Order: sequence, then C-alpha cells, then structure tokens
Amino acid sequence: MSKLPAEAYAIIEGRHSDPFHYLGLHAEGDRNVVRAFLPDASNVEAIGEHGETAQLARIHDAGLFAGPLPNGSTRYQLRARFGDNVVELEDAYRFPPILSDFDLYLLGEGTHQRVYDTLGAHPMTLDGVDGIGFVVLAPNARRVSVVGDFNFWDGRRHPMRVRGAGYWELFIPRARVGDHYKFEIIGRNGQHLPLKSDPLAFAAEVRPKTASIVIDERKIPHPRPAPDRVNALSSPMSIYEVHLGSWRRKGRNEWLTYREMAEQLPAYASDMGFTHVEFLPISEHPFDGSWGYQPTGMFAPTSRFGSPDDFAALIDACHGAGLAVLLDWVPGHFPDDPHGLGNFDGTALYEHANPLQGRHLDWGTLIYNYGRTEITNFLVSNALFWLDRYGIDGLRVDAVASMLYLDYSRPAGGWIPNKYGGRENIEAIDFLRRFNTELFAHFPQATTAAEESTAWPQVSRPVEYGGLGFGYKWNMGWMHDTLKYIGKDPIHRKYHHGDILFGLHYAFSENFILPLSHDEVVHGKRSILGRMPGDDWQRFANLRAYYSFMFGHPGKKLMFMGCEFGQEREWNHDYSIDWHLLQQPKHSGIQNLVRDLNRLYRALPALHELDCDQAGFEWVITDDADNNVFAWIRKGNDARARCLVIANFSPSVYRDYRVRVPFAGKWHEVFNSDSAHYGGTNVGNVGEVRASEDATPELSLTIPPLAAIFLVPES
Repeated sequence: MSKLPAEAYAIIEGRHSDPFHYLGLHAEGDRNVVRAFLPDASNVEAIGEHGETAQLARIHDAGLFAGPLPNGSTRYQLRARFGDNVVELEDAYRFPPILSDFDLYLLGEGTHQRVYDTLGAHPMTLDGVDGIGFVVLAPNARRVSVVGDFNFWDGRRHPMRVRGAGYWELFIPRARVGDHYKFEIIGRNGQHLPLKSDPLAFAAEVRPKTASIVIDERKIPHPRPAPDRVNALSSPMSIYEVHLGSWRRKGRNEWLTYREMAEQLPAYASDMGFTHVEFLPISEHPFDGSWGYQPTGMFAPTSRFGSPDDFAALIDACHGAGLAVLLDWVPGHFPDDPHGLGNFDGTALYEHANPLQGRHLDWGTLIYNYGRTEITNFLVSNALFWLDRYGIDGLRVDAVASMLYLDYSRPAGGWIPNKYGGRENIEAIDFLRRFNTELFAHFPQATTAAEESTAWPQVSRPVEYGGLGFGYKWNMGWMHDTLKYIGKDPIHRKYHHGDILFGLHYAFSENFILPLSHDEVVHGKRSILGRMPGDDWQRFANLRAYYSFMFGHPGKKLMFMGCEFGQEREWNHDYSIDWHLLQQPKHSGIQNLVRDLNRLYRALPALHELDCDQAGFEWVITDDADNNVFAWIRKGNDARARCLVIANFSPSVYRDYRVRVPFAGKWHEVFNSDSAHYGGTNVGNVGEVRASEDATPELSLTIPPLAAIFLVPES
C-alpha cells in the first residue's frame, strides 16, 4: 500500500470534522474517484448509474477503499462483502448538504423559530433515495457520528460533517422511521463521551433505555382545536392538574396508555365541569420520581404511555370534550444523566461551566445557559413546538423564581452577581420575555402561566410595559396564607383573620391562578383534606367551605387530581389516586360539591368575567373576626351580574345575620356548601331571601356552620 495522506488517517482514526472532503466522489484530474470507509468489509465495488462496476482498491486494512468510478458516472452505489454476506448500499458521502445557507444564518443568529424542522432526525428523499437526515449541535466536538440500528451502532461508519457554528449533519440513506439511534461524540481533547440521545428527538425508548427513535413528526395527527377564547381573562378557567402516570391505573398497577386515558380522562374532567386539564411534564425523563420535572427529551412525549400519535389522540379527545390542554414546561433545569444534555460535546454547552451558575443545589440538576444564543433558541423553539405540532393550548412554566434570581436557594458567596452587581439573572429575564413574546405572536389564543413564588413585579404584564409577558401567574401567596388559616382550629382563626384579607391587597396586581397543586399534597404536607382540623364532620365541612371560598374568590382556579373528592392520604406517583373513596358518601359529597362549583363558576358571569380586574370585587364584611365570617360581592360586566359570597369559618350557625347588598328585592341562594347533597346539615335560606327596600338594602340571612353560600339578585 502506498503512503496515505494525513486526511485518510484522520478518517480512519475518527478525528475528521468534514469526512465529505475525503470520502465520496471527487474529481481528480480527468477522472472521478470514489473513496469509501467500510470497516470489516473485505471487498468493495462501485456500481455506476447504468449498472457498470469497478473494483475499489483496499488502501488501508481498517476498511478504506478507493478507485475510479466507471465510465464517467456521477451517481453510484457500493457493493460490499462482509464475510459471507454481499450487500448493495448507498454511499452517505455522495449526497448534498442538508442545511441550507439560510438555515445556518438563522441558527447562527438565534432566530430560527422552528429548529425542530431542521435539527434532529427527519425522513427525507435526496437524489431519489429515501433516508434520514440527522443534524445536531456540538460546536466543541472533534467528531460526531450517528450510531444506530442501521450501522451496528459503530461510530466509525457514519461520521458527520460540521457546518456553520458547530452544526453536524449527515443524510443516511435507507435509514428508516422506527430506527433507534444516538450520537457518538469525541470531545475536542480526544475524549470519547457516553453515547448521547438526540436533544431534538421526537420519540425515545421506554426508560431505563435511552435511545432516540426516528419518527416523521410531520405526520403526527393534528388534534382538533380547543374552544374559542378558553384562555381569555374574561372566560372561566378551572384547571384539573393531572399526573398521567398515577391518575388511574389498571391490572397489576400498570399505567394507562395515552389512548386509554383518552377514553376516560376527558369525559371525567368535562363531567366535573373543568375547563382545562394540565399535565405534569410529559417530556421524556429518565426518573419516575421526578414526576417529569427533570426532562432529558424536550421534544419527545414520554414513551411510558405510548407513541407521539397516541399522545396527539389524547389531546384531540380533550379538545373534543371541550377542554383546553396545558402542559407543565421545564426550561429552568435538566438532569445530568450521561446520555442527556450535560457536557454534551465534552464542554458545558447547554449549561453554565461554573457550578455557581450551572448547578441547582436543591435538585442536583444543571441550569441552562440563557446567555447562549443557540440554547435560548432551542428552548423558545421547543415551546412553540408543543403548540404547533400537538395543538397544546398553553404552557405553565415551572420554577420561574429559580430562573429570575442568581442567588436562588444559594448561600452567601455561593453565587455570581450579574454585570451590575445584582442578583437578577438578566439573561433569564430576557429569555422569558422572548419566550412569551414569540409564543403569543405565533399563537395568540394560547396562554402561559408562571409558577413564581416571589414578589417579582409585573410577571403577567406585557413585555412592552416592562413585564415578563406571561398570561397568568400562580398565586402562591394566596395558597400559603389560606391553607395556613384553614388549618387552624376555628377557635383560633379570629387571630389569623388577616390571612384571608391580605391576599385581596394584591389580588389584581397580576392575572392570578389560585393553585391547589401537586406540590401541596406531598412531602409530609398531607393532603388538602388531611390539613383540615377537628372531627370527621368538621374536617369535611371545612374542606367544603374552603373549596367554596376558593371558587368565590377572584382568580382562575387549579386543583390537583384527587383533591376533587377529598383524597385522604398524600399523593404517591407510583399508585393511582384513591378512587375507591367515592364509595363513601362523604367523599362523593365533596366530588358533587366541586362539580357544582365548577358549573356555577362557569354559569355566572359575576364569578369569572372580571376575575383579574379590581372592578369585579367589593368587600362587604371584613371585620367580623370574632365570628370568622367574610362576605364580598363579585361583579360581572352587566350591572345586575352580581354574586354575594358569604363564608363562615366557624362551627356556629348564625341567624338573622345582616348583610348589605346593592339591590333590593329577591336574592336567590344558588349554592350552599352545607347542602345534604354534599354531606352537610341543610342549614340555609330555603332557596331565596328578600332584601329590604331601604336606601342601603340588607339581607337577613341564616349562615350555616363551616360553610359558604352564594346568592344572586333576581334578574
């Protein structure tokens, strides 16, 4: 064998960043020469476009072959012998580039809104040949190869070429939908990294396996749309929060599939009167116990419950039942599993290199580098992907506070200030504003919600006015204060009267959602029912009163699964919620109550039209701490769209209780949480009561114990 050029050894040794420069078809003088690297092949021929063949010489024992293409052909195939097997194959190194110059420009600029159309694995036809195009970002890699079912998982066989600012690409002919694959990456210092799953994979193996799976995401059935204006500030919005792995199980504690859930969940949530379902994160994740909040596959619905098509069927079923679908979305952090995003190309690509910025102390996870153009582009495009491909109606963004503050949950000296010396994460703020701006620009009927637990201002105000641009913000303060209050024995509540009043001082500073979420029923906090004081009667009456107070309070509503029938124990993600409790009247009574509250909330404009507007609320009684009574008026746009809400958080019955109202005449008691239908004692006002004709009309009411009543004026 003659001496080979250095470029040939770079191919053989797996360190060539542009194998197309050496492999494939090249004009040399007056002839076309083909070079192919086929490890383990003993003999290789080139087959011209008219069937003529030419033997390629073996120029290196590692499997490097070269020779002229017969009769001046420019299109060819290869015929190779591997032991006793002879196969004909297409040469991946004869095909044109995948990425256009415009793609590279947008990717480099960080303005490619649909990176999922370009990066990842996509079925395509080049030069009349079907195959899969693979593209991945790895700017600091020395070599990147695709390995998978189509090449014996051998990284020598399909090294990629790098283009632009570190985008590696390769079209692999005859690779197919359904093939499993990963990327084999050699770092810039020559280190072999663990095989990496595709950050843009649209499907993955069921854990504990971690390979990506080729699918044609353009063929995912598009769900029908949700009802119009379902996310509007003036519309009723009652969210049923669901963990798909534990809502309901079958057989021997097995998960329901997406399609089985499609047959059961939408019908149930719709019957219960909810307007939305919100799924805990469904992006692929390795650890069940993270509940999805530590994702490794941001573009892949978890394979635990079925395929992407199956997930689309669940969304379609929800929309068909009149429900909008929200997803929990996690752009704040990701796990450091070796097949994932961490140290992706041998360097801190997705995360910060400095652990004072790049490692989350609470969760042991890695934090995205929001100052890097490619990474924010990846995240924004991922947000748009779920709405574009699956028809999702909104995203609830997890742990926003941890993104906004550089010192979040860090000790003194354990964080790096911003360029102005402050604690605000300027890059994360810019990212969140861009995310919201792009999402609402592309999907104006959608919404976003922030889980943000601090006093950061204008979270749900427009970006152009200095806000973060979210549609809604979870009202964590309301949740903490009111749960603290309701957990007190009624005899002590008068000393904590302000816990109920305080939330109304800021209730309209944001567009709030009132959350009773999964976080409030785990880790020793007990279930919502489990927080209620007193004997069994008092506990259930307290819960009914609290839920009624929530639905009468300004703000959209969110309730985690199981809360709607008074789950007794804490939520456990490894088991179904306790549906058997519905055999007991006290639990079915809670379910009836929540169903009726949802229906009333949706039916009465006064309870939802001005949920996020100060004009929609007026206190009537705030100073009756001794009796633990509160009363307020909710208002709709119409002058007579009014609802009086009275909450009694004491076990006493109050008779001839005087409450001023805006209109004289009949007021109908449209809801009473003490109804026997819900498990109560049927104390109330027999359906209606008449307000006096005085200048300041008053109602004389019977207020049931540990209960709330809703009254509306006769139209």
